[in-house]
Amino acid sequence: MVFRRKKNKGGDRDDASQYDDEYTEYDEYADADDETGYAADEFEEFDEPAARGPETGPYDYEDVADRLESIAEQRLDLGSVIVPVPPGGQLQVEMTPEGAPQAVHLATQHGRITVAAYAAPKTSGQWRSVAADLAETLRKDGAQVSVVQGPWGRELHAVTQGADLRFIGVDGYRWMVRLVAAGPTGAADENTPLVAAARAVMSETVVRRGDEPLPVREPLPVVLPQELADQLAAAHQQQLAAQQQAMQAQMAAMQGGPAFQPEQAPTEPRRGAEGSAMQQLGLN
Repeated sequence: MVFRRKKNKGGDRDDASQYDDEYTEYDEYADADDETGYAADEFEEFDEPAARGPETGPYDYEDVADRLESIAEQRLDLGSVIVPVPPGGQLQVEMTPEGAPQAVHLATQHGRITVAAYAAPKTSGQWRSVAADLAETLRKDGAQVSVVQGPWGRELHAVTQGADLRFIGVDGYRWMVRLVAAGPTGAADENTPLVAAARAVMSETVVRRGDEPLPVREPLPVVLPQELADQLAAAHQQQLAAQQQAMQAQMAAMQGGPAFQPEQAPTEPRRGAEGSAMQQLGLN
C-alpha cells in the first residue's frame, strides 16, 4: 500500500546472518555535533531531488498516522521507524550486553536490510555529510567505495572483504533515515534483488520522530513489539542464569570441591561475534 502525504513540512525529506557484523562499526558517526560536515568533490554531482512526490516515502508519522491502523498487520512497528517486511523475511534483533534492543535487521534470501532513524536539523543536508563521513571511514578500512545516484539522490556502494554494502539515506523534517543493505559479492550492485528490496522498504518506511529535543545524529530509540520484547527478556534471563551456573562450577573447581553440574540450559538465541543476542522470528 502506498501512502499519500497530506502536507509538506519543509525539508527534503539464503540466510543473511553471515553478514551480521560486517558493517557494525560504520553505524557510529564521527562527530555528533557537526550539522553540515564536509562534502568531497565526488558528492557534488549528486544533487538530491527537489521534493519527493506525495506517493513516495519515507514518510513522516504525522502525515500518515490516520492511515496506518488499517495496514498495521503489514508493518513492523519499531517505535522510531515503522517498516514493511519483505516476503519471506525474518526479523533479527541485536541486543546490548544489558539486554536492551540495539538494532533490528530484516533478513531476506538475498541479504540483510537494516533501517534506522536519527535526529536531524530542520534543514536538509545531513545525509550528505553522513555519507561523506561513511565513505571516508570505509575507505580507511580498505573498502572500495563508489557514490552512485539512486531514487533519493546519492547512495554509497561499498565492496568489503566480508560483504557488499549499499547505504541509502533520506533527509526528513528533523530526522534522517538510513538503510543499509548487506549481502555476498555482487548483491549490492545496481538492479539486484537486494537493492530492489531495500529501495522498496525505504519507500514504505514511516519515521516517528517525536517532539523530544535530541542532538544532531542521535539515533532515535528502537522499541520492540511487546510479544517480541517479552521473548527476548526471557532469553536474556536464561543466558544470565547459564553464565551464573558456569561461574559457580568454576569457583567450585578452584576450591577443590566437587565439580558443579549445572542443569542443561534451555536453547538460547544465537550470539553475534561481539556477544549480541539474536532472536529470529519468521514473518511470512
